[in-house]
Amino acid sequence: MTNQRSPRTMTTVATSWEIIRTLEKLQGAGVTELADHLDMPKGTVYTHLATLKEQKYVVKRDGKYHLGLHFLNLGEFVKKHNVLFKAGRSEIERLAEETDEYVHLVTEEHGDLIYLHEARGQNAVGKNYFEKKLEKPGYLHSSAYGKAILAYLPEDRVEEIIAESGLPQRTEKTITSRDELFEELASIREQGYALNDEEEIFGTRAVGAPILDKNETVLGAVSLTKPTSRMQGDDFHEAVPNLVTSAANVIEVNIQTMRNENIEH
Repeated sequence: MTNQRSPRTMTTVATSWEIIRTLEKLQGAGVTELADHLDMPKGTVYTHLATLKEQKYVVKRDGKYHLGLHFLNLGEFVKKHNVLFKAGRSEIERLAEETDEYVHLVTEEHGDLIYLHEARGQNAVGKNYFEKKLEKPGYLHSSAYGKAILAYLPEDRVEEIIAESGLPQRTEKTITSRDELFEELASIREQGYALNDEEEIFGTRAVGAPILDKNETVLGAVSLTKPTSRMQGDDFHEAVPNLVTSAANVIEVNIQTMRNENIEH
């Protein structure tokens, strides 16, 4: 089924993206299957597929259409030209090597959690889960890195994100109440970091810290994840928060240095 669109959007472009997202969801499909799934005429679906194939973003194999590898080129271009990725990649990898745990660099776009980079230490757990997360946007409210970002967004922007995405429950500890979430965000601003106590994945804890620019605008967040058995007491509330906030600060300095260099040149 098609989504409601703004009167200023172009229907043909929106239709192409609906087809692209459906090919992703179905992991490939034929014209008839796509037409039935989207409730569109087969002729319309075929025309869009033919155009996407001509532009090298769709391929046809064994009678089915699939997303093409040229999307990889686009993704790599966007990521490698992102200032947060460029400033944070080495620090994320350093922290993962130092702690032997999972470390993530994330940002927010259109209300979605976007993974820019991850580094995995020798003792890191949750490999399959986090690799799947890299394939699609995530929710902000159920993770340490997401809550760290939400805490520094304008309140009306947080309200928009809640209205659009809701507060779905991931575990029995996930915050699903708007009022409880805003209380938590206030605490995060006060202490400078966010905690995730089995709110996203049962059996894991995480600490996230926001990455801010010189105007206190949030650009993203860094987080470190461990099994609950390896992150308790002072480790959860002091040692790891110190490591994560320090890494966030280094990335902030890197970003400002890069921006100053661009101004000079």
